[in-house]
Amino acid sequence: MKHAVALPTDLILGYQSWKKDGFERQSSRYLELAEKGQSPSAMVISCCDSRVQATEIFGTGSGEFFLHRNVANLVPPYAPNSDFHGTSAAVEYAVKALKVQHLIVLGHSQCGGVQACYDMCSDGVSAEEVEFEFVGHWLEMLRPAFERIEAQEGNTRIAEMGQKGVLGSLENLMLFPFVAEAVAAKKLSLHGAWHDIGSGNLFAYNPDSQIFEPQ
Repeated sequence: MKHAVALPTDLILGYQSWKKDGFERQSSRYLELAEKGQSPSAMVISCCDSRVQATEIFGTGSGEFFLHRNVANLVPPYAPNSDFHGTSAAVEYAVKALKVQHLIVLGHSQCGGVQACYDMCSDGVSAEEVEFEFVGHWLEMLRPAFERIEAQEGNTRIAEMGQKGVLGSLENLMLFPFVAEAVAAKKLSLHGAWHDIGSGNLFAYNPDSQIFEPQ
């Protein structure tokens, strides 16, 4: 492939450092994962944002989370014949093949995707009118979250929209027959969480109070 080039030097040096230190400390764990395969207890659907690292937030190691990331941590509605297969395929594999016990949708503060959709909705702009041809259409899934916002202040409204987006993704997950069946059989539990990047605080959705509560 003539357009591919060698890895940047700083990344290679970073790898070599990890191989000597981080890998060596957990070499037996990696060997076990290689020989026995993975059996994560949870799947986490989080944003692509480089500031959000689910394994660091929850203090987990290799092999404990099945991770999927996309712009604004969205789960599309169940639609096997649609164009949205990446996230749906990951969910299917996690639930049907890996049989994870927990599925967590993790949102976060200062999300560029949430901000972009908020601006689209506020300005009455359609996906066809935005600069990003793929991102705009993907973010259409967030429009219902905009309609649910109750807060009045700008930043608070955007944070609330992100949390409503997490709930919308959880609702969409229940449209997947195999997810609904696993939940009904108490083999799978769904969770919503939201992370504030600046403070490091984590908020988890409480279905009884119907709000995201600090942990």
